[in-house]
Amino acid sequence: MIRTLIVDDEIKSQTTLNKLISKYCPEVEVIGFANNVKTAIEAINKLTPDLVFLDISMPDGDGFDVLKGVKNRNFELIFTTAFNDYAIKAFQYSALHYLLKPINYLELQDAVNRYQENSKDIDLNEKIRVLYDSLNNQYQKIILPTLNGLRVIELNQIIRCEADGSYTNFHLEDDSVIMVSRVLSSFEELLPPNLFSRVHSKHLVNLNYISQYIKGRGGRIVLLNDKEVEVSESRKKDFLKKLKELAHSLANGKR
Repeated sequence: MIRTLIVDDEIKSQTTLNKLISKYCPEVEVIGFANNVKTAIEAINKLTPDLVFLDISMPDGDGFDVLKGVKNRNFELIFTTAFNDYAIKAFQYSALHYLLKPINYLELQDAVNRYQENSKDIDLNEKIRVLYDSLNNQYQKIILPTLNGLRVIELNQIIRCEADGSYTNFHLEDDSVIMVSRVLSSFEELLPPNLFSRVHSKHLVNLNYISQYIKGRGGRIVLLNDKEVEVSESRKKDFLKKLKELAHSLANGKR
């Protein structure tokens, strides 16, 4: 059984989530509840749960205050929030699970399943470090769900991302390739637009790895590893604009 604590300042939300877990997640055992930062820290330290459903917004602080206050982070997290834009990108960077209220039972089951698949891959402290960096707009690392579990990747190691059906292949600086079970468009939205450019329906390229642009109807990019990537005509204008902006920022010593 997955020993679980529910942290939420609204009794109604606690009750609803508890009922959903009881009905749809039989492998999860709810061992306690907390309704603010103080009681959450006390409950986590005392009960040592495997998994915590953690509300972001509470009367005396937020979920991040809870994380700062606990003695040991020997548990996994599923954040819950009523705000569909709050910290979502940071959660995606750090591979931390989140559920939007009102919670859908299918999304709840999916979050629990992903917890079971990936809970032991990366220490929670590493996820929290990536989360905090991302919340502060310091996008240096991303945690990716690969076929062999979660992996922490530095953004400056990514040369390009290539679409492969419903998967994305990450081509890294060390010549390794890792496959991620998410479509390329999701990474186009996630990775910093000043650093990465979607140059083709199949290719998202790190601008810092471009050594040459060869003119043409769309043109071609030569990368530092001598690989070539086609630029589609429809994406040429936006790509050249980003390349020009990067060159300007480098010339002015901003990067």
